[in-house]
Amino acid sequence: MGGYSLGLLGIASIMKIIEVQSLVIPDVKVVKFARFPDQRGYFTEPFRKSDLQNHADAAFMRGIEFVQANESFSHPGTIRGLHFQWNPFMGKFVRTLWGHMVDLVLDIRKNSPYFGKIIAYEMPSKTDQACGEWIWVPPGFAHGNFFLESSQIEYYCSGEYSPGCEACISPTSGDLDFSLCDPTLKNQLDRILADSPIVSDKDRNGLSLTQWNNDERSQNFIYGRC
Repeated sequence: MGGYSLGLLGIASIMKIIEVQSLVIPDVKVVKFARFPDQRGYFTEPFRKSDLQNHADAAFMRGIEFVQANESFSHPGTIRGLHFQWNPFMGKFVRTLWGHMVDLVLDIRKNSPYFGKIIAYEMPSKTDQACGEWIWVPPGFAHGNFFLESSQIEYYCSGEYSPGCEACISPTSGDLDFSLCDPTLKNQLDRILADSPIVSDKDRNGLSLTQWNNDERSQNFIYGRC
């Protein structure tokens, strides 16, 4: 196990999850896990299914099976998203391996009190941080991110990719509601958008929120059902 003592690994097994935090949209969660440093660097166990499923504050993870893992690298100034899928639904458990990501989460659940509202969560990763963290984006939300540095991220998915059952709302859509978003992070996004962002054609030409809401496929996402 990387040369770490059994005693230290025993502590890690007990203390790995140090905080579970609900964001301003409560269904979106952040899970912080401990790193254990010594003179060589650090050891951490970022994922253990049993810990997540048994932790008192992580009841939202019970019964979730991750069936696919994705990894991406992005240059600074890149914007990705806002992506979502049905048949099957896909929740995402996302972390920054290195670099500086800001995650974007948009509620697309019809009849949700947060429908159309988008929030941002800053997720830098530095080797001297005492903990790492995941963000849980459940089904019913469109997901994206932007990058302030060259960054590598990974995410575990609760559904396999299903071509033909996915859609994208453009991050440039003018009808997104940023009223719950951290103003500093919104300003960072606006600066990137104003300065030739790196965006795929698919994402740039994505739907507006209104177009999606009027699309019959949006009936797949009903508050309390997905």
